[in-house]
Amino acid sequence: MIYNHKVVVVLPAYNAAATLTQTVQEIDRSIVDEIILVDDASRDETVAIARQLGLSHIIVHPENRGYGANQKTCYRAALDMNADIIIMLHPDYQYTPKLLPVMAHMIASGLYDVVLGSRILGGTALKGGMPLYKYIANRALTFFQNLLLGAKLSEYHTGYRAYHRRVLLAIPWQYNSDDFIFDNEFLSQVIYAGFRIGEVSCPTRYFPEASSINFPRSVRYGLGVLRVSIQHLLNKAKLLDSPAYKIDPIT
Repeated sequence: MIYNHKVVVVLPAYNAAATLTQTVQEIDRSIVDEIILVDDASRDETVAIARQLGLSHIIVHPENRGYGANQKTCYRAALDMNADIIIMLHPDYQYTPKLLPVMAHMIASGLYDVVLGSRILGGTALKGGMPLYKYIANRALTFFQNLLLGAKLSEYHTGYRAYHRRVLLAIPWQYNSDDFIFDNEFLSQVIYAGFRIGEVSCPTRYFPEASSINFPRSVRYGLGVLRVSIQHLLNKAKLLDSPAYKIDPIT
């Protein structure tokens, strides 16, 4: 615990057998109370390795439901365990577990409700192996979203995120996509509600074992980001009344 806050790390896993051990071994158990792994019908030995590592909270989807659906299961389980701080860490080792204490402390301090591990802060994204087309798309989409959503984030597309419990209870994330756009929808809702967002610089790691969406899915994701931004703007202007944006603004 940190300042009497129960810290739970959730691992949304899919074919993570090659990297799961290294990821789990670097989690600082002195501050992390529980680890939940949700396996989205992996075709490798992810679940078997998770059991070998002694993870006691393993949930297995009988069929592949998608990245967003995996997170929904993660967050329901974390809330059921009375987590105060929930941190999503990808078990593909693309994001370093060594930032978990920093992110948890930023929320436990009461200064932030959400903390993002940014691959853009620090300027090492390309050196860390991020493909040039993804870097350019990241910067362009982030500029567009900052403009439309009225925020000043370094990036909207990181999968390394920490939330206070009240964020997960306030936001109707159940209406979000079961696919990769879930993250962007969630962050749009966070901004819409007025939650305080902090960022921390996170090293970028791209290597063969790390998961990554291909170019066609990247294009589909980019179009989804544009849709989310416009939907956010229309709901804010009261021109739409989407269930996903039925959130009481933070005052």
